[in-house]
Amino acid sequence: MSLIRITSPHAHRPGNTGSVMLTVLMATLPGLAAMTFFFGWGTLIQVLWGSLLAIALEAACVKLRQRPVSFYLTDYSALVTAVLIGLALPPFAPWWVMTVGIIVAIIIAKQLYGGMGSNPFNPAMVAYALLLVSFPIQMTSWAGPFVMNGDGWAVVSLGDTLSAIFGTAGAAVDAHTMATPLDIMRHRGGFTTEEMWVKDALLANGIGAWHAVSAAYFMGGVFLLYKKIFTWHTPVAMLASLTLLATLSFLLMPDQYPDPFFHLTTGATMLGAFFIATDPVTSATSNKGKLWFGAGIGLLVFVIRTWGNYPDAVAFAILLMNLCAPFIDQYTQPRSYGHAKPNRGMK
Repeated sequence: MSLIRITSPHAHRPGNTGSVMLTVLMATLPGLAAMTFFFGWGTLIQVLWGSLLAIALEAACVKLRQRPVSFYLTDYSALVTAVLIGLALPPFAPWWVMTVGIIVAIIIAKQLYGGMGSNPFNPAMVAYALLLVSFPIQMTSWAGPFVMNGDGWAVVSLGDTLSAIFGTAGAAVDAHTMATPLDIMRHRGGFTTEEMWVKDALLANGIGAWHAVSAAYFMGGVFLLYKKIFTWHTPVAMLASLTLLATLSFLLMPDQYPDPFFHLTTGATMLGAFFIATDPVTSATSNKGKLWFGAGIGLLVFVIRTWGNYPDAVAFAILLMNLCAPFIDQYTQPRSYGHAKPNRGMK
């Protein structure tokens, strides 16, 4: 009797949440390296400090819930949350800003909902949005790239950076804090976009640092796509939606709206598209749903950046679409095998 040779795909190695999260952490390394190179030691310190806090809080919460601590810590979801918050914070943000963010992300946005897989909103973005609303000065005082010093290299030493984060910021650090390009362009007064490119030194000479950081996040996202951590639908839909709207506005009124490349490369667009919007817990699940989910994020990012008070709207856009994800899933269910049409809508 001959055996049937089955050629269907099989799992060749064990896969778990921990391995996925470690891959995501690996993909953030180019962006972390670029942030550290252009903006100093602050981002690296924020990531390390936040990671220690996140692991400690995660262990304490799991212990209080009488769950196995090692099992939940080795999924590395708390570590990914801390890294994303650290990458989003200004490099010179005080230590207590990161502390508050980690407390909100781990305890309120994650564990109070039941832990990994049960949270309806992305914990990192919940923390970032709360910090931005609660501490606007600390959250908008960004370090300028090292090329911005007119007298030479504006490199802030490790000691000054530690003093700025854990102590009292010195004059050497204060001298190199400024708004981001999105903030400058959003609050430019009566100047046209062309006049701002000539008038503002950051836009004229230092914007390449933000381009390089966005390129690093893009490379990390392509790596995640190659590793099949997520599908292309959400990031492509988000970037395409934002690009389309930015292109139309720029073509209609070039003196009032920046070009689409500016939108794509000077904020958290790439970080949000590949590392936050693709969160499998808080995003849509079907392929068609992911397209609507990503397109909605791109639309909201453009609307809030253009007419809202917050220049970089990625966090708010993702949180609003997290709220819409169950509704999108309800109306984008794929057709089940053997049925004529999918079961959609409320019954």
